[in-house]
Amino acid sequence: MKSDATCPVRHFLKETDFTPVEIQSVFATASEMKARRGAPSPARLPLARQSWGLLFFKKSTRTRVSFQVGVHELGGQPVMLNADELQLSRGETTADTARVLSRYLHGLVIRCYEHGLLEEVAQLGTVPVVNALSDYLHPCQIYTDFFTLAERWSNATPARHLESLKGRKIAFLGDTACNMANSLILGGALLGVQVALAGPSGYEPAAGIRAQLQRDGLAPTWHFTQDPVEAVRGADMVCTDVWVSMGMESEKAARLSQMQPYQVNAPLMRAARPGAYFMHCLPAHAGEEVAEEVLESPASIVFDQAENRLHVQKAILAHLARPPAV
Repeated sequence: MKSDATCPVRHFLKETDFTPVEIQSVFATASEMKARRGAPSPARLPLARQSWGLLFFKKSTRTRVSFQVGVHELGGQPVMLNADELQLSRGETTADTARVLSRYLHGLVIRCYEHGLLEEVAQLGTVPVVNALSDYLHPCQIYTDFFTLAERWSNATPARHLESLKGRKIAFLGDTACNMANSLILGGALLGVQVALAGPSGYEPAAGIRAQLQRDGLAPTWHFTQDPVEAVRGADMVCTDVWVSMGMESEKAARLSQMQPYQVNAPLMRAARPGAYFMHCLPAHAGEEVAEEVLESPASIVFDQAENRLHVQKAILAHLARPPAV
C-alpha cells in the first residue's frame, strides 16, 4: 500500500499527535459508535475492504481483543501478528519488516517495549501506525480514561467533553516514571487537566517526558510528591497501575516493598474530593497497588473504562483511515 500524496499518512504514537479539536471529534465519534453499536450502519464502516495488522510483542487481553473486535466492527480484517512468530524474531530488521508490511496492509497497530520501534515503523512504512502501548506511552488508554470521565462530567453531552475536563485534578500513585504516568502528564498538559503524581524517591517522572512537553510547546500541569495524601487531596479521580510491569520481574521484591505506602485504599480515597472516581487500566492486583475494597467499590469505574477502550480506539482508527486503493 504505497502512500497517496493527496492523502498524507497520519500516525497516533503519542497524545499530542491529535489536536484538541481532533480529540473532541474522536470523543464525539466514540460516543456515536458506542450508542449505535447494536445497529451498525454501512456508512460507518471506514475500514471497509481494508486489512489492519495487529503486531504484538507483549501479552495482552484488553488491547488485543478491543482492537481485533474494533477493526472487524469498522468493516476491516484484523491480521494478528505475534512478533515471536515473525522473521523479526530471527533477525530481520524493523526497517525491512515495516516496508514489507506496508505493501500488504492498510494500517498497523503495535504493542511493544521500545517506543523507538514505533517511530521507526512510522518513519519507514507508508501506512498509519497506532501505538497500542510502549514502555514510554499508552495514548489509547489515556484517551479512553479522559473519555470515560468526560461521559460523566459532561452529563453525556459530547459537545462538552473537553470542556468538562479542564481544571479537573487527577492523582496517580505508584511508579510515576511508567508509561501511564507519562501519558497522563502529556495528555493533562494538552487538555488542561491537573495531574498529581505520588511515588517513592527514584520513581519520579524522568527527563524524557519533560523534554517531550517542551518539544510539543506545552506548559506542565503536573507536580510530583512523595506524599500520597497530598497528591490525592481534592482529586476528582484517583488512579494507579501495577507496580511490576512486564519485563521488570527481577525488581518485584524491591518494588513491592517501596510502593506499599502508595496503595490506593479506603482511607486514602477519603482524602479525595467527595464523589471521586477510581480508575485502573487493568489487570489489577488487589492487595498490592489497590485494596479490594476500593477496586470493588461504587467509586470504581474500571470496567466502564475497559469497555470504552473499544469505542475510543474505533474512533481513533476511523480518524486515521484512508480510502483503500481501487
